[in-house]
Amino acid sequence: MRIDFDLAQPIYQQIIDEFRRAIARGELAPGERIMSQRELAQKARVNPNTVQRAYREMEQMGLTETLRGQGSFVRNDPTLVRRIREEMAREAVDLFVREMRALGLADDEILAMAAQALQQSAGARRREEENDDGHKA
Repeated sequence: MRIDFDLAQPIYQQIIDEFRRAIARGELAPGERIMSQRELAQKARVNPNTVQRAYREMEQMGLTETLRGQGSFVRNDPTLVRRIREEMAREAVDLFVREMRALGLADDEILAMAAQALQQSAGARRREEENDDGHKA
């Protein structure tokens, strides 16, 4: 796990956010052991108390669980990945809508821009796949 810290947000929150992203992307699976607090503090070069706070918060959020003598694990819940993905997607969409409205755009303009961006992204993805197929042959 690699975290590029942003000084505008508390480090413990950035650690939590990175765990959420890793779970949502499937890089960490339910039931998978996560590195110890000490290991993460050394790897991320942060105060162990900061990592301890992040782990405590993640456990309270239901993201992780600690088994005495065995370590910390991603909570073994089959709905966890879907739930986190949905939460993070909702947060991203809410932020997008707030930003667009702050720019003074009407809902129909926001929808049109989002649709255009999706079409452009789909076209770029198709071109990448075609290039990848062409290079594999």
